[in-house]
Amino acid sequence: MTAAHEAALDVFLGLIADKDFAAVTLRDVAQGANLGLADLYRLYPDKVALIAAFLARVDADVLAGTPRQSDPEETARDRLFDTMMRRYDALRPHRAALRAIRGASRRDPLLTLALGPALRRSMAAMLEAAGVPSDGLAGALQQNGLLAIHYAVSRIFDRDETGDLSKTMAALDGHLKTAEKWSQLVGKYVKRPTSKRSTPEAESPAA
Repeated sequence: MTAAHEAALDVFLGLIADKDFAAVTLRDVAQGANLGLADLYRLYPDKVALIAAFLARVDADVLAGTPRQSDPEETARDRLFDTMMRRYDALRPHRAALRAIRGASRRDPLLTLALGPALRRSMAAMLEAAGVPSDGLAGALQQNGLLAIHYAVSRIFDRDETGDLSKTMAALDGHLKTAEKWSQLVGKYVKRPTSKRSTPEAESPAA
């Protein structure tokens, strides 16, 4: 990001934290960043672009803290826990802005739809940082699952005033454990052996 990108994004986050999201205009952001409206428009044509840039900034902060080499003793759930906690640490200074964005999304389904690609991109980045593939149909399901966990944990994160975000950690750990159990259960049946059975009796439900 250029200095102008960063300045405009910081102004936007500050404004929506202090005012209702719908009340903030691009002109407000341009004035706060000391930019002409046309200059801001070239950087960010709408508020969705500003939110997407914010998410991308958070993604970059999280990825910057990802170890270059994975610990062989860690499970995928361990790595995903560490990755998501780095995300909440990065989001912590912006909780007021996040509440404004979530509130606006609840009131405006079109905003929710518009933010979908950026949110899925963020979840894909978190999965990749944890060493979990995020491509293809399986990857899409993983993205959706992590996004659901993120939404659930965010409700705790919003109210977590503990110094180490211990309430957020407990909620995230619980949701990831549940997701892991479901994944193992589904995998048990999806990946069943397909070898042919030798006797008719083996095909019987009573066998």
